[in-house]
Amino acid sequence: MHSFVCCLSFPAPPALKLSVNETYVVDPGQDVTLSCEVTAGFPTPTVTWSRYPGSLPQRSVIRGGSLTLWSVSPADAGIYNCTAFNNVGNPARRTVSLLVRSMKNLTFQITPDSNKDSESIQMGRDLKLSCHVDAQPQDKVNYTWYKNGVLIIPTDSLIVLRSDPDMPPGTSSLEIVDMKFRDQATYSCVANFPGSSVPELRVDVNITQSSVVPPVLNVPDGGGVVNVSEGGTADLVCLVEGKPRPPVLWSRANKDLPMPSGDWVVETRDGRLRLTNVSRDMMGAYRCQTAPYNGLNIKRRQGQVQLNVEYPPVVDPVLLDVRSQTSSTVTLRCVVLKSNPNRIVNARWYRNAMPIRTPPVDPQSVPQLRFKLDTSNNGTYECRVNNGVGTSTCTFNVSAQPYNAEFYYDTPNPIRTLKNNYSYILQWTQREPGAVDKIIGYWISLRQVNQALTQEA
Repeated sequence: MHSFVCCLSFPAPPALKLSVNETYVVDPGQDVTLSCEVTAGFPTPTVTWSRYPGSLPQRSVIRGGSLTLWSVSPADAGIYNCTAFNNVGNPARRTVSLLVRSMKNLTFQITPDSNKDSESIQMGRDLKLSCHVDAQPQDKVNYTWYKNGVLIIPTDSLIVLRSDPDMPPGTSSLEIVDMKFRDQATYSCVANFPGSSVPELRVDVNITQSSVVPPVLNVPDGGGVVNVSEGGTADLVCLVEGKPRPPVLWSRANKDLPMPSGDWVVETRDGRLRLTNVSRDMMGAYRCQTAPYNGLNIKRRQGQVQLNVEYPPVVDPVLLDVRSQTSSTVTLRCVVLKSNPNRIVNARWYRNAMPIRTPPVDPQSVPQLRFKLDTSNNGTYECRVNNGVGTSTCTFNVSAQPYNAEFYYDTPNPIRTLKNNYSYILQWTQREPGAVDKIIGYWISLRQVNQALTQEA
């Protein structure tokens, strides 16, 4: 008697296990390996990796279920998805949020006693210094405060707020209560990631009654309107004074329009905004205002500059085919749809590139040319309109000749045979035959295949 044991494997959906936490924080320059271990599934699942947003970094290598990123940078941060599938049940997926530590744009704010709407430092009143850095991850930033280079130990008169509830998230503040002369000093804010290789950032603020002056912003004389030709360069200027002198933020006065760069707000250190390759879409009012950071956190000073973009006339028609009968009167009109400046300096007519003598054009009227069509004045007419910035042209092809006939080649069974005679049914249509001189006939050229003989009917 013989016996045997056989093990059967039944199809099973995939299952995965990650080698790291779902949120994984690393330093820039570090090599990172993310592994997905298949813990179940038959047939053996296939593992793939993807990233959102964008595709996997170029410096990435996939081996089996492992993804290795070489020398990561902040640009490599994102959501990484590990997916296993074997066409049994639903695919298994695990997600890792990769954060690459980074810090930039360390800024400070000086807030005088907010309870009294003060805009200057005054003895006997409170003062708050705030410090903020754009970081990833924001909640892991450590802020340290110094006074004249000495670490500040919080007291009843020097209060350190790790996360100031009155400021944007991730902002640390130092409150000086009932300011005394001894509180006039240089204060430093240092931001870092404890135990990280990311370099720390530091900002120093000198706080005295004479070193902090509210800002004054103004638009220079004649700078309220800036004229520029389309395609040129425009400089918008808002001058600001104050101690410390804050940056100037630029935006469109129409809040629904972004800046030409695509951003909603553009920061300038000196209040000068340069726009290159200016187009007519950039025309309009631009608002400048003092930033609430790197200076006094008080009511913003603001101004406005109007950008006027000059461009050549937009005309209609650009090109028009004009057919008319001989001896009829033809009227050609070149309509200016829009123009900046909205004026006509001159409008000149040409036939076949040769100038035509016409009376001067009234700047408020539509340039037009009237003449009686005859066999000698068919041709190409141009009206060149100039507004002092550029010239645009309306072109008219004027003729008493009919339009070319349009033949049809889809006639069912066009060939007829009667004994030795062959006939071919030819159909065509004529566009606007009544618009030109009377059509008295059509000339059709025939060529027999493989023969040099050509006949005309």
